[in-house]
Amino acid sequence: MNTENYVSAQIELFKQDDSLTVSQRLWKTARLCDGWAYVYGGWFDLCTPSERRKRLKYSPSHTTIKTKCKGFDSGNCKGCQWYPDEERTRCGDCRGFTDWLEKQFGFDLYGDMVLTQWNCADNWCAKGKVSDGIPRDVFVHLFVYKDGKWTHTGVSYNGEVMEASSGVQYSSRVASKWTHWAVSKLCEEDYRRSINAEPPVKEDNEVQQYPTLRNGDKGDAVKFVQQRLLELGYSLPKYGADGDFGNETLKAVKQFQTDWGLKADGVVGKDTYERLLTAPERKQYTVTITHLSKEKADEIVNKYGGKVVEE
Repeated sequence: MNTENYVSAQIELFKQDDSLTVSQRLWKTARLCDGWAYVYGGWFDLCTPSERRKRLKYSPSHTTIKTKCKGFDSGNCKGCQWYPDEERTRCGDCRGFTDWLEKQFGFDLYGDMVLTQWNCADNWCAKGKVSDGIPRDVFVHLFVYKDGKWTHTGVSYNGEVMEASSGVQYSSRVASKWTHWAVSKLCEEDYRRSINAEPPVKEDNEVQQYPTLRNGDKGDAVKFVQQRLLELGYSLPKYGADGDFGNETLKAVKQFQTDWGLKADGVVGKDTYERLLTAPERKQYTVTITHLSKEKADEIVNKYGGKVVEE
């Protein structure tokens, strides 16, 4: 786990690196905080017993204030997981984490609750629903609106997420719980650049040669999409790359779109093609199955990806 001193030093380096956008600086900082403590009511001040005790006024019975804090009563933090090498880390809750991140680069989010942060127009240059897609190459704040309430917040960059929930934790994808996104005014230039930029196009014009695809379509274009989904780790266990856009393919396409912050409508259009073509392949493992007929081997490859090697 990184100490507060180390993270602070890295932030200063990020500020001096002109090759980084504001969004990249914020995201790199967020990733460095992995493992810091979740403490209800906290604003990511230094994690000390006295700081935790201050938070009792918000909720005296909230378990995260005392949980696993070795020095809460004694004041001695030695041996605590949040006191590595006898150096301090930081602690706080979800809206405290997002606020602290922005403050490191000169912007103060207004609002002491998730609701007030979301509602303050001065905080944001853009807002939207996750189901309609999340801006790429921009540091965004994620929100959960559930049962008529704004309940949680975190941050995301290109489909990855950091949030303060059970500690500060990382996820490689945007989970279904997230409902809304917002871009702070600190990242307005990055956002404007992202929406005005021409989407990258492959030199061989791969994007343009395939039509928009929907459930029920058939043909080589469908098979191409299915094969690419398999290469990226999305399973088509029943039918594989058969060139028929059925419910199995629809489910895989929607999951891919969700993972990459696209509108999860199951329609393969230009944006989805572009991500299919540029997304990094997931780590692959070698599985050898011997003594199969060529027909059976081809069937397995079509369903799960891979290649056939003749003995």
